[in-house]
Amino acid sequence: MSNTSAVFGEDVRADAKQIIGRYPESRSALLPMLHLVQSVQGHVSTEGIEFCAEQLDLSTAEVSAVATFYTMYKRKPCGQHLVSVCTNTLCAALGGDSIYRTLSEHLGVGHDETAGTPGEEGSLTLEHAECLAACDLGPVLQVNYEYYDNQTPEKALELVKALQRGEKPAPTRGAPLSDFRGAERQLAGFFDRPGGSYEDTVDGPSAAEETLRGARIANERGWTAPAMPDDAELPPLPEKK
Repeated sequence: MSNTSAVFGEDVRADAKQIIGRYPESRSALLPMLHLVQSVQGHVSTEGIEFCAEQLDLSTAEVSAVATFYTMYKRKPCGQHLVSVCTNTLCAALGGDSIYRTLSEHLGVGHDETAGTPGEEGSLTLEHAECLAACDLGPVLQVNYEYYDNQTPEKALELVKALQRGEKPAPTRGAPLSDFRGAERQLAGFFDRPGGSYEDTVDGPSAAEETLRGARIANERGWTAPAMPDDAELPPLPEKK
């Protein structure tokens, strides 16, 4: 029997087969399989890499190459919640660096470090994040990849303290807040929260007022983009020299 059996039981193996069945080539299932592993362990462990390799008929080197390339796959156990603070250019200029510094000082941890015992209630992993694609709402942070927009150091600190108390404040946009492992199960493609439906799991406010404001003003004023002519001429290609 594989030494991964003690960690990944029959229910996880059944989920893995379901994931693999979605793809014409089994190796294409690697990304959601890694999320499945994280939903069980809270990170991608050596056993998790071996499990994915076994299930997908890949080498552990192939799995490791993917797991170490993407930052969403964690190589150390995460807390109950993953707090990602955008410190890319615009958010940083608007206060993202101050937010990160405030949270880091409060939690007593740095990038990719965990306050509390990983996985236990109230434990938090803090990380710098590159652009979270919400510049119109910056500075922003995410908790388990759900958005909290228009943050300040004070608002972010209040949010983190609530998470430490075991509360789950509603995101500004997106689905109701889960925990890190629950979010990883969703990323693996499973929306089976106990007592809820798919709609319950993912439903929530989507586009923000700031995002829609330009389109709304254009509609009110009758502005439209110029129509594309049917016979638009492409510019000539430059001569090769």
